[in-house]
Amino acid sequence: MQKIIDLFYRFLEILLILLLAGMALMVFGNVVLRYGFNSGLNVSDELSRYFFVWLTFIGAVVAFREHSHLGVESLVAMLGRKGRIACMILSNLVIIGCSAIFFWGTWVQLPINTSMAAPVTGLSMGWVYGVGFFTGAGCVLISLERLFRLVTGRVTEDEIAAFTGENLTIEQMAERT
Repeated sequence: MQKIIDLFYRFLEILLILLLAGMALMVFGNVVLRYGFNSGLNVSDELSRYFFVWLTFIGAVVAFREHSHLGVESLVAMLGRKGRIACMILSNLVIIGCSAIFFWGTWVQLPINTSMAAPVTGLSMGWVYGVGFFTGAGCVLISLERLFRLVTGRVTEDEIAAFTGENLTIEQMAERT
């Protein structure tokens, strides 16, 4: 099962690369067309914005899985094992709440978004902002799995170290400053 999950996240990383490359190519192509030929492609402006939205929200799930989001590591690092586990439980409960609200907000907003069409491509805006379903559900599922492992005592020292930022190399810590 873990291999399937790892393959899924590898697919997401490749998708992020493709979205970033597509966005960069569209913007670069439009710059060349505008300055070199006094023309441009309106569709590339619109699609690059949508790619950026998808890139951000899909990337948030991948970053969450890898413990790459901001945290108050200096406070948590001062605590013992039980304090760190308590902070991890509290953190995951807050994340579940916020992600569930985000998912619900996407659901409530969906009828409005699907009734609107993008100005150039005519694409339903539900496809653009529907990525909130993926982000909300993805973060809830990751948090639930972490919470289950915490409550059942299956959390490893490596996971606690990742939560407190103690697993980082000197180079990785330098990148954060």
